[in-house]
Amino acid sequence: MLFVQYPKCTTCKKAEAWLKENKIDYESRHIKDNHPTAEELKIWIARSGLPVRKFFNTSGLLYKEMQLKDKLGSMSDEEMINLLASDGMLVKRPLLIGENNVCVGFKESEWEKTVGDVL
Repeated sequence: MLFVQYPKCTTCKKAEAWLKENKIDYESRHIKDNHPTAEELKIWIARSGLPVRKFFNTSGLLYKEMQLKDKLGSMSDEEMINLLASDGMLVKRPLLIGENNVCVGFKESEWEKTVGDVL
């Protein structure tokens, strides 16, 4: 499992504690220092089954500063993916990347489904 997170994020801390508590092996990746590429995002978005918009960190300062709430509606998926790839702080976190699915944000029930074979 790949755990993409921002260490100062309280939700990411909760998610990491959950992973440790459930003895899940994972590789941790700092989203700001090593942000997702457009290619990775395309794969993850397809694997998640979610629309691109769900990958935006809508509560983040950068999202608000860039006034993306008003701009995303007129952007293509490709444009949104390239924007997400430009700065890890635009990406909703944490992400849990499995072989067959991706969890965006920390919802324990979703994470349990994603790592069900491991638990």
